[in-house]
Amino acid sequence: MAVFKIVHITKYQYNWPIKESINEIRLFPYNFENQDVLQHHISISNNPSVDISHDYYGNRVGNFNTLEAHQEMTIESRMLVRVNHSLKIPEIDATTVEDLDKEKEKSIMLQRLCYPELIEKQKQIDLVLKKINLPGKSIVAIAQECNEYIFKNFTYTKGITNIKTTLDEVLEIRKGVCQDFAHLLLQFLRTVGIPSRYVSGYVCPNASGLRGEGATHAWVEIYTPTQGWLGLDPTNNIWTMDNHVKLSVGRNFYDCTLVKGTFKGFARQTLSVCVSIGYEDGRQFEEVNNVQLQEATEAEKVQYDYLDELQKQKQQQQQQQ
Repeated sequence: MAVFKIVHITKYQYNWPIKESINEIRLFPYNFENQDVLQHHISISNNPSVDISHDYYGNRVGNFNTLEAHQEMTIESRMLVRVNHSLKIPEIDATTVEDLDKEKEKSIMLQRLCYPELIEKQKQIDLVLKKINLPGKSIVAIAQECNEYIFKNFTYTKGITNIKTTLDEVLEIRKGVCQDFAHLLLQFLRTVGIPSRYVSGYVCPNASGLRGEGATHAWVEIYTPTQGWLGLDPTNNIWTMDNHVKLSVGRNFYDCTLVKGTFKGFARQTLSVCVSIGYEDGRQFEEVNNVQLQEATEAEKVQYDYLDELQKQKQQQQQQQ
């Protein structure tokens, strides 16, 4: 059991005033039997009203808008959570893929979480699964072997992929980060027919030195009728432990996007994310990431340059007055 104080700050900055910013956030820690939310507070620039609801997967979702012109927006999420995951491999579970058929008949959601993506390199997935020798194996054993395969055959490398990187590209370069490996594990498991979902959250630093720790992290959960949802972290080849803090679940990254939205205006935007994690013994860990956003089109770059020039002229005029 562990208690963490986590502060997650998302900051958008614009080089030109924008308005009517409409946003959706999934920054609410998941409250379930292995994770107790002791405290949680969201604060947003200009203090807009936040409408909270639940999505199809049970995540809490906040929607808000800022109508007035602004050049910066900060979203700060502060939480105190107590985590009590098992530190061992899940209990012996003889459930097979065939045993899951009756469970899937009862739930449309489980059926949806069994469909793999349509990719060009599916044969690579099929060949690996054939080597794992599926007949008669439990779904827990299959999941663990797929998890281990990704860990041993793909290199954890920051900056080489982004949210638009496809599974085919990951299979080609054999490199990526946690979200890439989570999507890859989902493809393996869903190809077999195991209900699996994407998980967004944090992996808090510990003495083990896990990859991806300190910042937002991603892993996978599989469903078994005897034990419910069990978490697997392919980035580190482990089952989820007491330092995994869950935020949201879904079919893929897009169902779990922490912050997304749109605005009126024509401006360059920059995004920085700071995650600070505090421990019961007073230790503190902080990581800041400048997130690379989608590159502007040539037409947009021309317009940005034009607006930048106008801003410079305006500043020069003000200085001369």
